[in-house]
Amino acid sequence: MAVQKPSIPKGTRDFSPAELAKRYFIINTIRDTFSTFGFQPIETPSFENYDTLMGKYGEEGDRLIFKILNSGDFTQGVKQEDWEAKNPQKLTPQISEKALRYDLTVPFARYVVQHQAELTFPFKRYQIQPVWRADRPQKGRFREFYQCDADVVGSNSLWQEVEFVQLYDAVFTALNLKGVTIKINNRKILSGFAEVIGESDKLIDFTVALDKLDKIGEEGVIKEMSERGISAAAIEKIKPIFGLKGSFTEKLAALSAILATSEVGRKGIEELTFVGEQIAALGLQTALLDLDVTLARGLNYYTGAIFEIAAPAGVQMGSIGGGGRYDDLTSIFGLKGMSGIGISFGLDRIGLVMEELNLYPETLNSTVEILCLNFGNAEALQSMKLLQQLRKEGKKAELYPEAAKIKKQMDYANKRGIPYVAIIGESELQKGTYILKNMLTGEQEEREFSK
Repeated sequence: MAVQKPSIPKGTRDFSPAELAKRYFIINTIRDTFSTFGFQPIETPSFENYDTLMGKYGEEGDRLIFKILNSGDFTQGVKQEDWEAKNPQKLTPQISEKALRYDLTVPFARYVVQHQAELTFPFKRYQIQPVWRADRPQKGRFREFYQCDADVVGSNSLWQEVEFVQLYDAVFTALNLKGVTIKINNRKILSGFAEVIGESDKLIDFTVALDKLDKIGEEGVIKEMSERGISAAAIEKIKPIFGLKGSFTEKLAALSAILATSEVGRKGIEELTFVGEQIAALGLQTALLDLDVTLARGLNYYTGAIFEIAAPAGVQMGSIGGGGRYDDLTSIFGLKGMSGIGISFGLDRIGLVMEELNLYPETLNSTVEILCLNFGNAEALQSMKLLQQLRKEGKKAELYPEAAKIKKQMDYANKRGIPYVAIIGESELQKGTYILKNMLTGEQEEREFSK
């Protein structure tokens, strides 16, 4: 009977050494920029208590949370009527006390509340760890992926929004990923829209539908709004925002007219105006700042500015980053009055964009720089002494483990893409030298072995 090959779950991936070198390049660039901007690292567990996560991401987000079955007989203690009814809302909390984290923001809010006595506010943290979502896998969308987050809690200053725009710009400039668009909106603008069309009680339904504009188009959004109970008259009033064009300033002027009767909407315009003016004065290196009034990001905890990052023009990819302000997030864990704002970089999607645009440095492909050939135990011992020297000098070097045929050892070097081999045969052993061969040109140079 043929043995079936093992496989991995859909939406997950294995990474080769070459692929990991590229991922580490992105991670290290982001980490270094976070540190430069004054953020400190933390880590949280891969799974949280079920109650910590549920109810924090909206109806759609909650459905995408991976639940972990209780250990042992997970059916023990389940109410018989709930088991027979198969009602997931009542049944799941009884068989699952924990869940894999959906993002890094809610666990961070839990962390702040739990460790508030130890922290100095404003507290600036960054976190680079995997998250899990029970989503439908597709290009750029995985069930297990990394997020690279930076947050500030304990300050409601709009200068934080300005700094996060600069942080995005700094990271993408360092990655040589030019032409990225930083889309910005404000949750207060969306609340203003719902207010002026007379649908304030359906704000969540309104924003969840609006957030899908780039995926399902205007007709699709109108259909979903209608299905969610938003009246045809209200939808007709809001139609002008679907095609709002112009510069940042021109869009703000149009919004001022649309939201003239909404106090919360005008507050959102005021906040966006401040951010836009400061960025105009400071300038950006390679990114573009754009006001997208349809940007909603469908997460319930945003209360002010919201961000979403679009890849350069011509690259077919969903958002490669996003975030926003969440004045009320920590209150869900009992800590009120703690304003915060955070952004996230989508590592996997950024990697796909950089692959498509061929932006990785060529040096990432070179792993080992020098391979010492193996001619036998005496020569191998001398080669090991050479390796000690090379490694102290910062060179990446290794010894072929067996005294195999030279052709086999050379083939190994070529397949690994190792640019140099060091040869210590019987003659070199007696003379106290070694030969360094360039695998690309074939040139050889005999060097003295310094003891």
